[in-house]
Amino acid sequence: MLVAAAVCPCPPLLVPDVAAGAAPELAAARAACTDALGVLAAARPDRLVVVGPAEQSGRGPHPEGTRGSFRGFGVDLDVRLGGDRHGDGGTASERELPPSLAVAAWLLERTGWSDAPIEGLGVGEPLEAERCIQTGRNIVAQADRVALLVMGDASACRTLKAPGYLDERAAPFDAEVARALGAADVAAVKALDAELAYELKASGRAPWQVLAGAAEGADLGGALLYEDAPYGVGYLVATWS
Repeated sequence: MLVAAAVCPCPPLLVPDVAAGAAPELAAARAACTDALGVLAAARPDRLVVVGPAEQSGRGPHPEGTRGSFRGFGVDLDVRLGGDRHGDGGTASERELPPSLAVAAWLLERTGWSDAPIEGLGVGEPLEAERCIQTGRNIVAQADRVALLVMGDASACRTLKAPGYLDERAAPFDAEVARALGAADVAAVKALDAELAYELKASGRAPWQVLAGAAEGADLGGALLYEDAPYGVGYLVATWS
């Protein structure tokens, strides 16, 4: 069953080496992510599953030890998802981590995660809600005590300079996402409008609905640790425990 979850944003800018001079602007978000990972560690899970949005090449499972990098963002920085439990020097997978899971790997390395084995799952943005929910159910059926690290951003349409330009629907959508995740409202997360999320470029919708499926019957309480849109993109950090 699900014993805890952390929801974090996944912009590569979260990594100071990538953000460079803009790094201080996301310092509060980084601190909130660190606190959220502390909640996961305190739950003492048997397994940590990291779920994040991915393009076609990054979808599906990524075993522990899978490598990722930020070279595509102009930074000579490599990461690895968890330790090298396979004893193969970290070549657990021929594929690289998608960017969202690379950010997660960086967060886990930064906080020294060693509390449980890790696996990654890249989820396609178009995956319909019911399949996301069923994926979550399947994840928690695999171990007695599962924790989830759920990566994803809210809308990318909060300001004129946002990646998706300004859309008046973005702020209300993000507010409902923040409320639902902050309250661990499983039904509300399941009910998020996939089409609207797509139009608002909200990459977190599918991973959040995987969380909703995993959390059925777990009766977890929620806390919202961070909510802002510094680049016109909604970033939020929440914990369920």
